[in-house]
Amino acid sequence: MNRAVTAVLVGSCLVAVALACTRVPVESDKPAPSSTGGAVVLAPSGSAVVITHGPITSAPHPIPLPAAMSAVPMGSGAAPAGSAGALPADMTWTAPPSFATVPNASTMRKATYKITKVAPDADDAEMSVLAASGGVAANVQRWEGQFGGAKAKTSERTVGGLKVTTVEIHGTYAGSGMPGAPSSGPKEKQVLLAAIVETEPEHFFKLVGGEKTVEKARPDFEKLVASFRAK
Repeated sequence: MNRAVTAVLVGSCLVAVALACTRVPVESDKPAPSSTGGAVVLAPSGSAVVITHGPITSAPHPIPLPAAMSAVPMGSGAAPAGSAGALPADMTWTAPPSFATVPNASTMRKATYKITKVAPDADDAEMSVLAASGGVAANVQRWEGQFGGAKAKTSERTVGGLKVTTVEIHGTYAGSGMPGAPSSGPKEKQVLLAAIVETEPEHFFKLVGGEKTVEKARPDFEKLVASFRAK
């Protein structure tokens, strides 16, 4: 009887040992203890916490992050306040004395100027100023259409921190087609001098007149452009 009991006990021990040897270790979600080393992780509060790999004798201490990292929530994609790139909404300028202010022919205009004619031109030149959308390329194309498809000469510059595109077109002018603008039929030997300022929306300075008149007004037109500044 004693021999049978002993055999059963020995067999049970062997089975237990075999099962212990074949158990697959399960990975823990927590860092395994270690005598050296550590890891830095980001806590929900936005600060970094050191997690040691050895026995923890005290609570981990938060490490403050730089302001540039802690100001923006992780994964939000938001840019810090005051980032560059926004266009100004308004601007100002100084008109030369030769540009006489006259009443606006349309409520869309911010200003209208008359430039006295120079012989043999039959009419005074006019500059209109308005703020509207549409972009540079589309408006240059529209002005070319007003001159029978004549090709515009354009150039870019920066004035007072504002991006400015100047436009020049020569030919027969058919009129602007804008509400309130006078329509006296096509005029030959006309010149358009214009400046498009990239604000939001854009500002358009459009001077149209006879060749001699516009040529004389060119230096004052350049002075006006040089006075552009954000408001």
